[in-house]
Amino acid sequence: VASSPSVRSFCFRGGAELLFDGVKKHQVTLPSQPEPWDIRNLLKWIKMNLLKERPELFMQGESVRPGILVLINDADWELMGELDYKLQDQDNVLFISTLHGG
Repeated sequence: VASSPSVRSFCFRGGAELLFDGVKKHQVTLPSQPEPWDIRNLLKWIKMNLLKERPELFMQGESVRPGILVLINDADWELMGELDYKLQDQDNVLFISTLHGG
């Protein structure tokens, strides 16, 4: 059963929004795909479609780089299965940079 397109909301804070044209909240429609969306595929999609500059400051390999806190419905993604977490309808995903230049 293919997943239908769904509207999602992603937020970027703590300076992470600067990599996304300064936009803190994005409402996006993810395309249909055979499998449910997980965070691993979501990060690839964000990198290709939303990330505007310096991907090395957001991504490291297929995950977020150390210093980027990921919250799913206000819970640490480490408690949710990280990259393998399957997105549910109405999930809120928040990316917060804890890295600050000096």
